[in-house]
Amino acid sequence: MSYQVTVIGGGPSGLMAAIAAAENGASTLLIDKGNKLGKKLAISGGGRCNVTNRLPKDEVIKHIPGNGRFLYSAFSVFDNYDIIDFFEELGVQLKEEDHGRMFPVSNSAKSVVNALLNRLDQLNVTVKTDTPVEAIDYNNAQHTIILKSKEKIETNAVILAVGGKAVPHTGSTGDGYAWAKKAGHTITDIYPTEVPLLSNEAFIIEKKLQGLALRDVSLSVLNSKKKIIISHQMDMLFTHFGVSGPAVLRCSQFVVKELMKGNKKVTMEIDALPHKNEQQILDEYFDIMDRNPKKSVKNIFKGVVPERYLEYLLTKNNIINEEKSANISREKIRNLIYDFKHFQFEVYGSQPIEKAFVTGGGVSTKEIVPNTMQSKIMHGLYFCGEILDIHGYTGGYNITSAMVTGRVAGMNAAWESLAK
Repeated sequence: MSYQVTVIGGGPSGLMAAIAAAENGASTLLIDKGNKLGKKLAISGGGRCNVTNRLPKDEVIKHIPGNGRFLYSAFSVFDNYDIIDFFEELGVQLKEEDHGRMFPVSNSAKSVVNALLNRLDQLNVTVKTDTPVEAIDYNNAQHTIILKSKEKIETNAVILAVGGKAVPHTGSTGDGYAWAKKAGHTITDIYPTEVPLLSNEAFIIEKKLQGLALRDVSLSVLNSKKKIIISHQMDMLFTHFGVSGPAVLRCSQFVVKELMKGNKKVTMEIDALPHKNEQQILDEYFDIMDRNPKKSVKNIFKGVVPERYLEYLLTKNNIINEEKSANISREKIRNLIYDFKHFQFEVYGSQPIEKAFVTGGGVSTKEIVPNTMQSKIMHGLYFCGEILDIHGYTGGYNITSAMVTGRVAGMNAAWESLAK
């Protein structure tokens, strides 16, 4: 069996690559080891599928801290606005939500997946599901894909779109790294990103804050010299094992990278009142206390932060809940307000990569032609999606990266294979 372009992997990048290759006239085969295509798309955005983000190109790339700058060339060919046009041309109407996130009007990922599957059908792309690949033999003229069934497929171009190692139940189990290495590629260290973090602080072990959500806080990661590496202002959650929630997921890759440097623990800092500076808060509450000498400290600060968090910080600072304003030392109040702004705790690790939303590391972008996604080492070999050492925050950025690189890989694989 012979095809001009063969795409391995039926996630967002693979679907886009197969469509682009077929639209550009190549006979195209799409292989996936799972029983369904688009599994990762179907669960993205909580099952609603956050297909892309409408922010300006520079902002989108800024939200892809793992080698996002590599994508500038690909974005000049096909970008996030083109993704929106692409889906609307397929009949999938999109709507914009907070922070530029784009979702189907239907609120169902199925409408996105079905539109892509219908397009494959219209273009006569051959699809093989439940078809694991055993090996790839690279040759000068053509490459040979050997399936687990021992069937062999000859192809002019191979596109590896098999994902990373995160969310393995969708089929991303790291299969592609060995095939990339066989072609001579470097695989950078693989690590979890967008992942909950682990802590053995006493308040975590004793479950004092378990289940508590802090809204719109600024969460920072500190380096070994206690300088801030990154801050994200979003919600976070205390859990039975550590911390999670959007702010934690965004900070997680910076924590993991610090741990990879050999640090045993990494300090994180919560600013629960990021819209006010410390002196403002001190002045405001010293004034309130002066005017309400008989009011308890707990009532003075009621509603400033969630009650359980307030009670924990009062205890931490040796303040008795019912202590009257007139009787409390100013020093204790200073320390309490300092904790509102600078509460620090340590994390020692993350949940495993299988629990992460996104894989960090992968095929080195230094070995990929940025405007074609072609290997610089092996002719007729292309990469797209999460197998590459590119990773972004959640919010449509990883799917954008996958679809842009998939589109560019598919187009160029078709042009190269048709030129033979």
